[in-house]
Amino acid sequence: MAIGYPVRLNYVYKEAVWGGSRMKTIFGLDSGLPHQAEGWALTVRDDGENTLAQGRLTGVPLSEADPSAEKEDFPLLIKYIDAGDKLSIQVHPAKTEFWYIVDCAADSWLIYGQNGDYSEQQLREALGRGELESCLHRQPVKPGECYFIPTGLTHAIGDNILIAEIQENSNITYRVYDYDRPGIDGRPRELHTDKAFSVMRNFSEKELESLRFSVPYELPEEQKETSAVLASCNEFTAVKHTLTEPLAIKAGGEFSHLLIISGEGAINGEPCKAGESWYIPSAAGEVWLTPKKELVVLESFRLPGAAL
Repeated sequence: MAIGYPVRLNYVYKEAVWGGSRMKTIFGLDSGLPHQAEGWALTVRDDGENTLAQGRLTGVPLSEADPSAEKEDFPLLIKYIDAGDKLSIQVHPAKTEFWYIVDCAADSWLIYGQNGDYSEQQLREALGRGELESCLHRQPVKPGECYFIPTGLTHAIGDNILIAEIQENSNITYRVYDYDRPGIDGRPRELHTDKAFSVMRNFSEKELESLRFSVPYELPEEQKETSAVLASCNEFTAVKHTLTEPLAIKAGGEFSHLLIISGEGAINGEPCKAGESWYIPSAAGEVWLTPKKELVVLESFRLPGAAL
């Protein structure tokens, strides 16, 4: 069994105490979960795998429909993060992420690295006083902005934000601070303070920008007027397409993934709309994106040979 055409995927939904409502109100993505926090748009993992949402293989897991999508080697995890409340201050030991701000309140913010050159002892002392945030950079955000989060960067998502996240296929998070709040089950959420400090790094703006484009990707000539490379690194490449006219694309590697951020149109003649998740196998060849009105698409893939 192998798919050779673009296919829409069903989401895998996850709960968290900080879950919001923007996936529901903006895209109509409603799992019925009371604390809907994440919609996994592309996942081939033991803790969640997309199924096909259309065609003769409707309901079939992606790894069965496409033999190249094996759990052991699948490179990416792509999701919406719907933050009704702020997330914990955290760091990842072995995961690079990329955030695209889809929607947010006027006063929304991120924690994005440190605001000074602090020693581990200074950070630990600030944490002990409940003042860790005073050592971290609070970044105001607005829709359309993007942020690159390498392994070791201290970060957090503020409240009232909807983010599209592209990341390595890992879900290991070390929480440093979680505002002393309980989880959905009423129990304190686990912290990983020592592990977090063992991997935490302070990055300069120049370092972050360099890492974001550590594997430069040149757009095909026919895409240069409509598209922009948002990030290109060893783990993934992210391209934003803003279309008012049809555009032909091919999978960037073994596959490309498309998040329809806004608008509506068609993918090889099949209707598509905002909020949908589409998988493009390399066997599909040339695929046409045809807008009905302005269509904004976030394409993600891993370049052949780019992964470490």
